Amino acid sequence: MARRDAAGRRNAVGRRNAVGRRAVAAALGVLLLLAGCTSGDSDVSPTPPPPTGAPLPDLPPYPADTHPFGAHWDWNRYDEFLPYLRKLSGSATYHEISWCSIEPVAGRPDWTALDRIAQRSQDLGIALNIKIRTEMCWATGGTPEFPRGEANKTESTMPLDMAAYQRFVGEVVRRYAPYGVRQYAIENEVNAQQYWRGTPEEYVTLVTAAAEAVHAADPDAVVVDSGISSVAYGFGVVDRLVRAGRDDEAIAAYNAYFQRRIGTRGRKIPQVETIETLRTALDNETNVRNVAFLAATEQLIDDGVVQLRQVHYYEHFEGVPALLDYLAAENPADVPIEAWEVGQFWRDGDGDDISRAEEVVKVSTMLLAGGIRQVMWLPLGYNPNNRAGSEVRYGLLEPDGTEREAGRMFEGLAIAARGATVTPVRRDGLIGVAFQQGAESTLVVWSSEFNDELRVAPVPSLRTGAAGATLTPAGAEVTISDRPILLRATGTPESILADVD
Repeated sequence: MARRDAAGRRNAVGRRNAVGRRAVAAALGVLLLLAGCTSGDSDVSPTPPPPTGAPLPDLPPYPADTHPFGAHWDWNRYDEFLPYLRKLSGSATYHEISWCSIEPVAGRPDWTALDRIAQRSQDLGIALNIKIRTEMCWATGGTPEFPRGEANKTESTMPLDMAAYQRFVGEVVRRYAPYGVRQYAIENEVNAQQYWRGTPEEYVTLVTAAAEAVHAADPDAVVVDSGISSVAYGFGVVDRLVRAGRDDEAIAAYNAYFQRRIGTRGRKIPQVETIETLRTALDNETNVRNVAFLAATEQLIDDGVVQLRQVHYYEHFEGVPALLDYLAAENPADVPIEAWEVGQFWRDGDGDDISRAEEVVKVSTMLLAGGIRQVMWLPLGYNPNNRAGSEVRYGLLEPDGTEREAGRMFEGLAIAARGATVTPVRRDGLIGVAFQQGAESTLVVWSSEFNDELRVAPVPSLRTGAAGATLTPAGAEVTISDRPILLRATGTPESILADVD
């Protein structure tokens, strides 16, 4: 009941406050295309209301040397990753800091490590975003319950002195503005107890105070939410559908979204075949918390305290349409979305290197086509000494920095997107995204599972091949299957796809 009350209050009050500043968008039709459908019924359920805002489906051109495909990496392996990082110049990344780690003793901050990261990011031409956490120490009081890793990171909680916290936040912003840092996330995945000890209400209080400090230090800076976890977004997706009475859609979305998670967390993510089982999962204490913190985050967005939504997504590509549908309904159209953590969660995954790389392409381009303006893959290269003892999240590189096929394909996306205008592909039976750079366009496309192979008639100058490979001239029609392929030619995306059957 607490879950439904919290979400209901936000939908009743927050949506009324936000609706006046939302533009009616056509992105829901785009989402249906992304799902492989050519038509579909609109949401006519009274609760929640039909989507009145959506991630913008068409993005303005990126500046000449920038693109939306970035990554997150372990700075301790900077030298091993450096050759590949140079290929991502023009993208963005983030780095997480904490008040307790920067200032382990009151009044004696040590900025050395962060200064080096900021300088190296600037030298690489990669925009740095900063996540600011408190963790637990003299500044917060309390005893940590969830210490993690060799660095002994802890969960965060409320500062003892809010004015002192605001001074710290302001100092971070003033110190790193000269390095080009403009986006500051407050905390990380607060829905998870190992990251945030406080309540949703306390998190709202913290972000509000941090936002005041950020804008006082740099009026042009952007405040970002904590980035609700990928799992929590999944429960937000199905909770919305269940509350709307769309039971069959909720079950289908759950099974598509969590297909690689089912059974990995016991009763938290169970096998679901009936609406009763799904409701039981939603009422699990952890999942109630997930939805409550998602609601608190969206209230901060609706109230303008947060100016950019941060999405985390580690699921199968078949879950992307449900996520985009949720964002179309819940995110104000004038609030941009960036995916700071995108990855491939697959415990004991058995896919070969090519199939896993092609999934990297599908997930990344589907998110971008849905209006998410920045996609950062995590991890760039996995840590073989992680707690799971296996590669649960798939890296673009080997631990020593050697490029995998996924790394080559991701680089191919970055090259195609550099300085381009991004648009979703709007053709029946095709899924993908288009990048237009001046007179030339590059399309990343594949056929949906609901369609047979498609054929594209050759146009002058058409070249084709896999992402990351050398494109070759297409002398005859090009066959498009369920494997992503690049099409590049002079002309608009529409002209390249003028003859598809």
